[in-house]
Amino acid sequence: GALLVSERIDREELCGALSPCSLSFEIVVENPLELYSGTVEIQDINDNDPVFPSSQARLEISESVAAGARFPLESAQDPDVGINSLQTYQLSPNPHFVLDVQTRVDGSKYAELVLEKELDREEQQELHLVLTALDGGSPPRSARMQIHIDVVDANDYAPVFNQSTYKASVRENTPSGTLVARISAYDLDDGPNGDIVYSFSSHTPTKVRELFALDSATGELRVKGQLDYEEMKLYEIHLQAKDKGAVPGVAHCKVLVEVVDVNDNAPEVTVTSVYSPVPEDAATGTVVALLSVTDLDSHDNGLILVQVSDVNDNAPKSSQDSYDVYVLENNMPGIPILNVSATDPDLGHNAHLSYTLLQGDPTVGHLFSINRDNGTLYLLTSLDHEDQVEFSMMVQVQDGGSPPLVTNVSVSVFVTDLNDNAPTVLYPHPNTTATYTDVVAPGTPAGYMVTKVVAVDADAGYNAWISYALLQATDPSLFSVGLHSGEIFTARQLQEDDAPQHTLVILLKDHGEPVLSASATVSISVAEMAKEVLTDLTDVAPANDPRRHVTFYLILAVILVSAAFFITMLSVGIFKCYKWRQSKEMFNSSRSTLYRTPGPFHHIDAVRGGFMPPSFYHQVYLTTDSRQSDLLCKKPFTSSPLGSRQSTMRNGEPGLYHQIVGTASQLPMPAE
Repeated sequence: GALLVSERIDREELCGALSPCSLSFEIVVENPLELYSGTVEIQDINDNDPVFPSSQARLEISESVAAGARFPLESAQDPDVGINSLQTYQLSPNPHFVLDVQTRVDGSKYAELVLEKELDREEQQELHLVLTALDGGSPPRSARMQIHIDVVDANDYAPVFNQSTYKASVRENTPSGTLVARISAYDLDDGPNGDIVYSFSSHTPTKVRELFALDSATGELRVKGQLDYEEMKLYEIHLQAKDKGAVPGVAHCKVLVEVVDVNDNAPEVTVTSVYSPVPEDAATGTVVALLSVTDLDSHDNGLILVQVSDVNDNAPKSSQDSYDVYVLENNMPGIPILNVSATDPDLGHNAHLSYTLLQGDPTVGHLFSINRDNGTLYLLTSLDHEDQVEFSMMVQVQDGGSPPLVTNVSVSVFVTDLNDNAPTVLYPHPNTTATYTDVVAPGTPAGYMVTKVVAVDADAGYNAWISYALLQATDPSLFSVGLHSGEIFTARQLQEDDAPQHTLVILLKDHGEPVLSASATVSISVAEMAKEVLTDLTDVAPANDPRRHVTFYLILAVILVSAAFFITMLSVGIFKCYKWRQSKEMFNSSRSTLYRTPGPFHHIDAVRGGFMPPSFYHQVYLTTDSRQSDLLCKKPFTSSPLGSRQSTMRNGEPGLYHQIVGTASQLPMPAE
């Protein structure tokens, strides 16, 4: 497991000016399989001397240049890095110039001569200086350059740049000839002394001169070589402008060029096979190869993106498992009532959802429709609360995968009630020519219930709550009506001088918004006996009614038939009673239920008389004021097998027995 150096390492050859310089590697350990990543950093040693581009430099400086003027010098280059690179410059002692060492943005050093004492050509025409470059090694390495300065006659004006620093950015794949920046200087002199020539400063590195070109006449800086962001991200370029005078004036500026990274490096994939060949019985999850991916680009350009393909492994998910929707009846057709919302975390076609209304109930498909794309549920027709209160349906949400996954969502639509139905009078029936006359005897005390107005309202809840009020009466002081029951009572005792016939108009109102109403007309006759009632009924009948005699005979026939029927039933009852007395067992088991105590206005039980099976039983009451023999029928009133035959009785099957009770004038009228 020892890591050895296989050949001589040269840091400058491997990494150039990049620091730190590192080499990455991976180590695979088998049995068990493990992967380790390692990095070897190549440390720099001071094995390179600084080097000047030339051993001599020549400058021409006018004697008129003021103190403080600066003159850039050529820079030395040292391929070492860090402390071993070029660190400083030294200038041989002299009375006129001092040295100012500057640092570029990339950390490299350069030197400028600064005029400390003005020159005098008559006193000294030339100067000889020595510039020494030193690195930071121990001991330090150095390089020297001779500087020859010629003192020349004065040139009135020197060129001046319009700005001291220019900034530009350029993409690393920019083709040769692309304009980077345009520098500009001016000179107030006329003629050749005012003509300006642009050039690189003497301390501009050779690498920069190879990558950029400067137009000496226009000052346009253009790309010349191939820029590489991975090699250098920022270039600091020093330029100068000289006029064409006998003693040329010089101005200096710098251009900062930022190199923008481009995704120009493809990822490099390294595959290390660690398990080859693979046995045919290799277990699932066995490592076959190790892959490493590197990219020389930076930031997002240096990421390798691994695309994960989607599998339809998620069913649509609704925000709710069920929805309850409330819709007012009498709605406008075509309105949206609900939006079924669902999501699918899958991608693309696997996440495309479609909505379908399952046709469990055939009526649902005619009343409701759903938008397949967005799940909006529409109501196609107007609903009626009195027709159907609730609709249940199932919405299926399906994705676009193969095979598709589905989710079912239940929807319940409740039709809320509106007050769209007025009360309906059942008794007295408003749609018949018959006159319903109730009879009350003279002298009847106050609080006696004479009759009852029966009504229903097809609406529900508060909308169906009916109240009753006396709207009009022959004698308003004689009768009153129950507010919620519709029962008509005597408000005081009937007197001899009270009118024999009374007509009451009852107002029925529900409690909806708006309030709907109906009215019922009730006729009440004050009489002692049925004969008087019949006479009164004949008197009140219209003179031109051709059916008045027929009605009278029908009523008389009903009374006679009822009497005959009563006698027959009484005979049958006596016969059954005789047979019953012969059977003690039957007597013991049903004595309490087979007989009732005789009394006034009681019906005769034909079932117990043996005329028909006990499963067929019905009651019919005949009112004392029924001029046209109207029969008021009631359904079975027990939970015995009689009630289970309700449908049979409605269909009028043979064997149905009616019990008819005739009432005499001296007997009070039943409450209902």
